[in-house]
This record gives sequence, structure tokens and C-alpha cells, in this order.
Amino acid sequence: MPTFPKPYADAVARLRVPAGFALTAAFLWFSNPTLNSLAWGVPVSLAGLAIRAWAAGHLEKNQRLATSGPFAWVRNPLYAGSLLVASGLVGAAREWVLAAAFAAAFIFLYLPVIGLEEQHLRKLFPEYEDYARRVRSLVPRPPREASAGRFRWALYRRNREYEAFAAFAVALAVLVWKAR
Repeated sequence: MPTFPKPYADAVARLRVPAGFALTAAFLWFSNPTLNSLAWGVPVSLAGLAIRAWAAGHLEKNQRLATSGPFAWVRNPLYAGSLLVASGLVGAAREWVLAAAFAAAFIFLYLPVIGLEEQHLRKLFPEYEDYARRVRSLVPRPPREASAGRFRWALYRRNREYEAFAAFAVALAVLVWKAR
């Protein structure tokens, strides 16, 4: 994964939310879905949401290094899931400008933030370095050993993952409306 200078990563970390609003506006304006594009894009997005939900049920932020569930397969399952959600929505939207904008946002906004978060985890958890050697950042690979830990609904709720599903539902409603 590419590394970005810390001042740049710090700056774009603050831009994530405003950039998200700009991407949402572009998505609403430029999307040109059909029922056919929705039929293949929505399942991709749902798979991403499922990965995000699974990860949220294993994540105790800043308390314990998450290595179970999807974290045994990939270090950043929330971002990997988000990438799938966005890919499905962009595919359903059928607009290359949106694909380019979402790809640029992921490369220039989210990859630097992932780097910052991994730096934070290295400082917080001494065992992170060994974990990072075994588990890839964004491309899943089956774990070498079974992971201990189970999904917990309380963590899913504490991590407010239901908000990702709600945002997806709104985006899907707009796409369905525009497809008609």
C-alpha cells in the first residue's frame, strides 16, 4: 500500500466528511441507473455492507486489537466493505464520472487515512506489527489459523454500523427513483 506524508494524511483526514457530502451530491446529480444496473450493483453493495457489519461486531475501538472475524482475513475490513458498497452503487449508477470521483477519493483520501489509523494502532498495540505481517491491508486472504472471538451485536450497535445501512438505503431509494 502506498505511504503518504503525515501532514497530507492529517489534512485529508479532516476532508473526509466534506468530501463525502460532495460525492453524495455528485452521486445524486449524475447517477443514471436502470433496473438492470441495480440488479447487479445492489448485491455487490449488500456484500460490502455485510462485511462492514461483521467487522463492527468484532471491533472494540482502542481497547483491544481486532483480529477475529473479518479482521483475521484483512486488516481493514470496514474500508474493504466500504469499497464494495461504493463499487456496487457506482456500478448501479452507470456513470464513469462517478467511478472516477469515487476511485480518486479512495486513493487520495482514504488510503492516507488508513495509513494514519495503522500508525495509531502500532503505537496502541505492541502486537500490531506481528498482526500486520500476517494479514494484508485491503486484499483478503484466508487466515492461517482459526480466530478466537465471536460477533457481538452490542459492538455492532456501539460502533453505530446501522448508520451505514441507513445511508445505503437512502442511496438505493434515490437510484430506484431515478431508474423509474
